[in-house]
Amino acid sequence: MRTGLSVRTIAALLLILLPAPLVIVIGSSFSPLAVLGFPPPGFSWRWYLEFLRTPEWLWAFGVSAGIALASAVLTTLVALGAALALQGAPARWRGWAETAILAPLLFPHAALGIGLLGWLILAGLNGTATGILAAHLILCVPFAYRPIAVSLAQIDTSLAEAATILGADPRQAFRRVTLPLLRPGIAAAMLFSFIISFDEVTVTMFLVGPETTTLPVSIYARLNDSADPVVAAISSILILLTAGLVLLMDWLVGLRIFIDVEEEGRHPAA
Repeated sequence: MRTGLSVRTIAALLLILLPAPLVIVIGSSFSPLAVLGFPPPGFSWRWYLEFLRTPEWLWAFGVSAGIALASAVLTTLVALGAALALQGAPARWRGWAETAILAPLLFPHAALGIGLLGWLILAGLNGTATGILAAHLILCVPFAYRPIAVSLAQIDTSLAEAATILGADPRQAFRRVTLPLLRPGIAAAMLFSFIISFDEVTVTMFLVGPETTTLPVSIYARLNDSADPVVAAISSILILLTAGLVLLMDWLVGLRIFIDVEEEGRHPAA
């Protein structure tokens, strides 16, 4: 009885404490004053209007959205190709390949940023959107590979075999049978990649230039200079954007894929 009560108490505290920072950020964004404060002494759209009226903020938002969208598409294609290529590979080689794919998760982002900076300088891409995109592809591949690999492992291979028996060639079987069944994993991979790329700041701050910067890096630079509520307003917009993407994912393919990915991560031998 006491154990059940303790679990419920901890769960209630988590439900209160976890969204508390978000409530504080969103509440601070409506402050009419020029300093961050919570609770706000009044209500004002001032800082949201400043964001919409400032070309530098809108340009950084557009750069971040463009890089994140390109990263989501390209990363998902790379992850899909890798998952298909490794599907029938021997377990030993598949293990080594998956370790290489997931390697970016093992290194600190600051170290990755310094290493990628050196490579991009040699390639003449430092401070460009192309260079930032290349770095984000490396960072996002692990997050895109897992849901696609999990979805692929759950597909009954006899379905594609039945399609070939009925006259479909391998390409038709893949396009009409396997690919539709992979839709939840592909959608999850694109969502993961977009959010990771859009919010990435640690590696990106090493790679931006005077003409190309992203919104998270601009926010970080603004916080170093001053802590006005425009940062809270932009953060609130990003919170709503992320929540909207999650709701879109739930509407399109459901959130079961995230549970499947977590279960696969806990039981890799299954």
